[in-house]
Amino acid sequence: MALDSPSNSHDASSPKRAQVVGTGLIGGSVAAALRKSGWHVTGRDEVVAHAQRALELGCLDAVGTDTEASFWVVAVPTARLTAEVKRALAHSAAAAAVVTDTGSVKTAVSESVSDPRFVPGHPMAGSEQEGVDGANPDMFAGAVWTLTPTDATDDHALRTCQRVLAAFGSDVVTMTPQRHDALVAVVSHVPHLTAASLMCLADDRALDDAPLLRLAAGGFRDMTRIAAGHPGIWLDICGENRDAIVSVLDELAERLAQVRDVVATADRDGLRDVLTQARRARTNLPSRYVRPQELLEVRVPIPDRKGQIAAITMLAADCDVNVADIEVAHSPEGSEGVLVLVVARTEAQRFLAALAGQGYHPTTRDLA
Repeated sequence: MALDSPSNSHDASSPKRAQVVGTGLIGGSVAAALRKSGWHVTGRDEVVAHAQRALELGCLDAVGTDTEASFWVVAVPTARLTAEVKRALAHSAAAAAVVTDTGSVKTAVSESVSDPRFVPGHPMAGSEQEGVDGANPDMFAGAVWTLTPTDATDDHALRTCQRVLAAFGSDVVTMTPQRHDALVAVVSHVPHLTAASLMCLADDRALDDAPLLRLAAGGFRDMTRIAAGHPGIWLDICGENRDAIVSVLDELAERLAQVRDVVATADRDGLRDVLTQARRARTNLPSRYVRPQELLEVRVPIPDRKGQIAAITMLAADCDVNVADIEVAHSPEGSEGVLVLVVARTEAQRFLAALAGQGYHPTTRDLA
């Protein structure tokens, strides 16, 4: 183990040791969340001063590389992601070590790295702040954290990620890398470009009408808030997810053209339909459950075969079912175990029906 600041570390024999690669806003927040969850966290960054600052702020226990860490998180820009994931896998000496990442685009890295210990991931969280000074251990509480296991991903690695991230308070969702990239183009990438376009439109108009930006009230500020994000990261994101983004931009252009026609022709009924649909959809955005009585334990017997946990958690995502916790109860005899998932009571029936439709035989149990 190579630690540049051993005097700042906790007991090096701690069984819960994590390594964070990249100590910016997200990496620093991950490190802080891990420490809050009881992990001893070592971090490194391409810019050593950034890692030292993370140490000063209490996000890290030590600066350097802990080759014995059992949980690795790679939080670097998209352009460096694949190389750093491969480096993490190569440097990890722990046989059961798990490596995940925080990249916003998943297909490229998933196709480039085939290792049972690697679980591609993406936290849907962030801040307008930049760098580790904006790090927050609670950034991921209540936020969706997507995992996109590949055919090579080991079930143990996936389950480990799910449990570690759930301890942050994250809503862990599992899906394929390709599906992830198509969906985040709709809910993240194109919204950012839309906000940037609106902000540029207002800025250009303000050149001829100085008071314009002074009139930007709460609605405009809320809608364009994400345009304040650092431009650098979006260059790589738009390059890696180009096809999905262009497809969604085309759909958005069609929608705007339809709205333009509705407004131009004074079609009040058509406009009301658009606004009503938008209001209903916005009002019905999912919210997290917080009370134990709202949860139910679903127990699914599974064969000892690779990919079972990924298949079932992807099915949960298909059914729009949140998995609040997950574990595997192994049978002392035979080749079967029981996958135990905690889900919302209101979502349990459709999940049970979907499981039965796939040939599983689930049962339920109230939380003790």
